[in-house]
Amino acid sequence: MELTLSEVLEAAGIFSYPLLACSVLALAVFIERFIALFCRKIFPNSLLESLIVGDLSNLEAKPNTAGGRILKFFLENTPDKDGLKAFARLEVSKLERGVFLLDIVVAVAPLLGLLGTVTGLVSVFSGFDANEPFADTAHFGKGISLALSTTIIGLSIAIPALIAGTWLDRRVDVLAARIDAGVERLLESSPAQENQEV
Repeated sequence: MELTLSEVLEAAGIFSYPLLACSVLALAVFIERFIALFCRKIFPNSLLESLIVGDLSNLEAKPNTAGGRILKFFLENTPDKDGLKAFARLEVSKLERGVFLLDIVVAVAPLLGLLGTVTGLVSVFSGFDANEPFADTAHFGKGISLALSTTIIGLSIAIPALIAGTWLDRRVDVLAARIDAGVERLLESSPAQENQEV
């Protein structure tokens, strides 16, 4: 007998609520970070290209991008190399905001599923009467399948969350590399840096 989605959710009982919360949290974090981590919102191509050629004359320090905030910090404060890199690291850390929640979902969802399974199995086995020589096999099979439904739900949440978290981590690495390249070019094209080297 095949179980429908509604039967699986019903079988999860009270565990369906924290599992549902995990799935909503994972989805919300992924959507928010997916939208936030576009290149043009972090380090626009135009800014990177201008830094690569060393042309700082026409650059605008737009505070709505990480690259713009780094440029603004550089132009207004003329920081040394370590100061600028520290500010850039601060911007990179903002890219990772909320991603740790996906790691929590990946760990918690299967554990909630396992807890629900154990609880369901205890319920099934405690329902047997030792005085009855033959158990109702249909009831037993249905009880086991329902008990395992929490594990199915937990894994169904954890696996996509793991994939999403891995993708977001990779995306942050790529954007952090763009920021690092931009900062290096900014330092190389800085007159203060040139004077230091002389």
